Amino acid sequence: MTRRTLVLGGARSGKSAHAEGLLPADAATYVATARRDPADADWEARIAEHVRRRPASWRTVECGEQLPELLSQATQGDPPILVDDLATWLTGLLDDAGAWEGGPETLAPVRARGEALRAAVADCAAPVVLVSAEVGLGVVPATRSGRLFRDELGRLNARLAEVCDEVVLLVAGVPLKLR
Repeated sequence: MTRRTLVLGGARSGKSAHAEGLLPADAATYVATARRDPADADWEARIAEHVRRRPASWRTVECGEQLPELLSQATQGDPPILVDDLATWLTGLLDDAGAWEGGPETLAPVRARGEALRAAVADCAAPVVLVSAEVGLGVVPATRSGRLFRDELGRLNARLAEVCDEVVLLVAGVPLKLR
């Protein structure tokens, strides 16, 4: 397994399952970035599907904004780390910063956290696999929030790809090795 891998793909492309398949079944740390919403049955069902798919021997950590710090604490010899996924992590940052309705100044803390994540991935002592949505291949979103999300996630993905040894794009369930 490579030291740093970025797995990209569209909705239901198979990116999470592919990323999970890169890790050993006996030991891994699964970092879940999604914020739970008990009022959203569909979202909870998606989370439950991911939980069912993981080997029981994997440790799960629910992690929000502190993702860079979690990766920075990894030591050589730790089990591989799977972060699933960066789109939900970024959404939480945008929510917390009030960026959906705010002006450009609200993006400064979001981008600073993205740079902290990039540095943490570059320096992570344990192997790490990152999962993220690839949202820049389709129609230009009709809403400001849609364009904001697409642009910020595209920036984050590009910055992370710079420090990853391997970058894979899933299209219709088929992994395409970009690097």
